[in-house]
Amino acid sequence: MIQRKVILWSVIVAMGGFLFGFDTAVISGAEKAIQMYWGLGALAHGLTISIALIGTVIGAFLGRIPADSLGRKKALLIIAFIFLFSSLGTSLATNWYLFMVLRFIGGLGVGASSVIAPIYISEISPAKARGRLVILFQFSIVFGIVIAFLSNLCIIYVLGQGFPDAWRYMLGIMAVPSLLFLLLLKLVPESPRWLLLHRAQHDEARQILQVINPDGFEADLENIIISNIEDAKEEGGENLFTHRYRFPATLAILFAFFNQVSGINAIIYYAPRIFEMTGLSKSISLRSTFFLGCVNLFFTMIAIFFIDSMGRRKLMLIGSIGLILTLGLVSYSFYTKSFSGYYVTFYLLFYIAFFAFSQGAVIWVFISEIFPNQVRAKGQTLGSFTHWVMAALIAFSFPYFAEKLGGGNTFLFFTVMMFLQLLFVWKIMPETKGKSLEDIEHTLIGH
Repeated sequence: MIQRKVILWSVIVAMGGFLFGFDTAVISGAEKAIQMYWGLGALAHGLTISIALIGTVIGAFLGRIPADSLGRKKALLIIAFIFLFSSLGTSLATNWYLFMVLRFIGGLGVGASSVIAPIYISEISPAKARGRLVILFQFSIVFGIVIAFLSNLCIIYVLGQGFPDAWRYMLGIMAVPSLLFLLLLKLVPESPRWLLLHRAQHDEARQILQVINPDGFEADLENIIISNIEDAKEEGGENLFTHRYRFPATLAILFAFFNQVSGINAIIYYAPRIFEMTGLSKSISLRSTFFLGCVNLFFTMIAIFFIDSMGRRKLMLIGSIGLILTLGLVSYSFYTKSFSGYYVTFYLLFYIAFFAFSQGAVIWVFISEIFPNQVRAKGQTLGSFTHWVMAALIAFSFPYFAEKLGGGNTFLFFTVMMFLQLLFVWKIMPETKGKSLEDIEHTLIGH
């Protein structure tokens, strides 16, 4: 049975995922108004939309520094302040360059949260429930996406489609959950594994572990200490790029790479535009985008109940097959101009369902658990950095390639990438369900 305090801590930290998702998706309702406000060309517009992702890449790369030096909790507090500052600043900006800087700063928070929040939750979770608890981060991302879409719809409904500053309200409303996140983090303790690794604070760590696992906390404490001692003895034990960590590092890079070449961020960022490419009106496109978010949320909830019983690998196998089929159908629709009715909308709804049940649910769980304590923050950084580099590239290039190559070729590329992902999961990806972080370490290190 999971202790209530552990659930509370996980839910609070997962709010970083909510802000991550909200910030990622809210721009989809504002991007055209922003383009018109500053009279941006195609490349300048692409840069304006992807600048947050560039910040996210850097935030993911640098996130491990405060996580390791200051602790997981203080790093999360910094992230909460960044979200609050960025949301207020972008909603008030009247200068394009200032707007770009503020969106970039917000991206730093998104990138850092994708590193630190999953690490924290994995480090306070009992082994048998780790999947369900870490997936709360992904659930919160998806919930944030849905609320962002709903918020955009409500603002358009209240203010009217022609209201010129509606986009400011879309971006500024995020300040409310950002402030709540900042306040609630005071209820969260420091990670016991960080305390043992960086400060050797055994008493405080023991107290937290006792809350997490009242019956087995002494054994947990001993296993963590022994694992830390063994890692410290290894030559280059804190250097991620050694033969010792080659296999988990390869897994993290490939997993993050495939997550983005599924086309997920392109679809989330440009969903209204994609639907309009099929002939739907702007209002119907916004509603269809909202339904995408609802399906994403629903199937992420379903994945919560299966990730610890079926395992990470089986979810990925099911999802990969579904993504190949749905992306292939979208590509075919663009090739044949089969846009009568809502075929593409339905295909993308099923696409989101398969993605949420597999890649979306598994990525932050899997990457957060395959590295040992010594390099967990660095390993999570490697996976997140790869993820966000690919996200930035795809978000920046999608409008160009969709215009020059057409929707058929663009979605065919995503389809082929998902076939390669299926081979990766089938042949390479290990199962990690039900194992302690220290047991996973012994299985993968030096593989």
